[in-house]
Order: sequence, then C-alpha cells, then structure tokens
Amino acid sequence: MGVSTSSPDKGVALVTVDFPPVNALPVRGWYELADALRAAGRDPGTRCVVLAAEGRGFNAGVDIKEMQRDTGHGALIGANRGCYEAFAAVYECEVPVVAAVHGFCLGGGIGLVGNADAIVASEDATFGLPELDRGALGAATHLARLVPQHLMRTLYYTSRTATAAELHAHGSVWKVVPRAELRDAALELAAEIARKDGSLIRLAKAAINGIDPVDVRRSYRFEQGFTFEANLSGVADRVRDTFGGSAQASAAAATAGKERS
Repeated sequence: MGVSTSSPDKGVALVTVDFPPVNALPVRGWYELADALRAAGRDPGTRCVVLAAEGRGFNAGVDIKEMQRDTGHGALIGANRGCYEAFAAVYECEVPVVAAVHGFCLGGGIGLVGNADAIVASEDATFGLPELDRGALGAATHLARLVPQHLMRTLYYTSRTATAAELHAHGSVWKVVPRAELRDAALELAAEIARKDGSLIRLAKAAINGIDPVDVRRSYRFEQGFTFEANLSGVADRVRDTFGGSAQASAAAATAGKERS
C-alpha cells in the first residue's frame, strides 16, 4: 500500500498509487506521490512517466475521514499543501506524464490528470469534482483544462461527472480502451514518447509549460484560499459532516461517478 515506482520499459517510469479501498489519499499520500513523481522526472534515464493506480478507481480525492477526525485545521492545511505539491509535481515533472485512468477520477484526481501531459482512460472512467458536496472547493483550474469553460462550470456547480468518452470527444483524453487494456495502452503511448531524444523531450516539456496561458500553481492556490475561508466560516464542516451519512452522500459514494443524464 502506498506509492511505488517501477521501470516497465526503457525510458519509462511507472508510478502507481495504491491506497485501499478507493484511493482517497491521506496527507502523507499526497506528499509520497509528489516525491515519487519528482524523483522519476529527475532520473536522467527517464523520458516519460506513467501515473496509474490500483484498486477500484484512479483517485477519490482527499481522505475526508482524516479531516473529520481532526479537531483543528491541521489535516485541512496538510491536505491543501499535499495536493498543491502533488499537482505541481505532475505539471513540473521534467518529462511528459501520461495518466492511466480507470473507474472514478474525483476531486484531487482531477488535479492530477488536469496537469498531466496526456490521458489514456478505460471505458468505465468518469471524471468530476464533488467538492461542493464535501465541504470543499478547488481544482476548477484543472477541470478547465479538460472540458470547455461552460461545461466546467456546470459540472462544478452540480457535482456531476463526465465520462471518458465525453472527454475524448472534447480532445482531452487521448484514447479510451477496455479496462483490461488500460495499462498496456498507457505504456504504449509512453514508450512512443520515450523513443524521442531524452534532452530534447525535456526541453519540449519546459517549452510547452512556458507557453501555457494559465499559471496553474497560482490559479489553484487562489482557489485554496476560498477552501480555507469555507472552513473558517463553518460552512465546510456543516457540509462535510453529511459525507457518508446522508442518502445523497451514500448514493454518490456507491456510484463513484455516475454518468451524466
């Protein structure tokens, strides 16, 4: 359990997340992921990184129960900082990052894949930000990199999800494959990237980041300020305390990303 790194192919590093049962990461998990991504990018033998997960889904965001157990703001601050570092580690990885997404990709998962260079998804993958149902804000910065502006706002306000097929239609998902073929498809794309000159691919990553119209680190940090305000005002606790207890929350947890009707 945790974050592991392997080398399935020449020039390719596979970073795998495994925090049962749903990959809702505790504070330490976000930092472990950030460290693994940065280490993989620093390795001169790495030309592409694949970010994948084990279990039921790619990522269910932060560990809400960890926050509920905390009587102060330590867990919230830790999660904010941990997410910030993990999202930045994807974006700032010195080589391209391919996200291999299966099942649900929610909350912090959107921050990870929104900052990735390419996304390969399984047919059962769904993407969304249930933040407003969980007493939080954030990652609209990253959802806006996956879908058009008005769709991003609607998904954010309603906490609904989009399917892998829908994101493929919008051009943000490179390829949609059966779940059993996901890892191979992601590694195939990574291997194609890794065949490029190692020095040139690093220059290409830096150049493309440099022409981005939005500073994703500053934009996300701005959002986090409102998350903390919601907590200080008591609004976040009021909403978060219903997580896992109400019929609405139980249904959301059970479906983990129901298709938009």
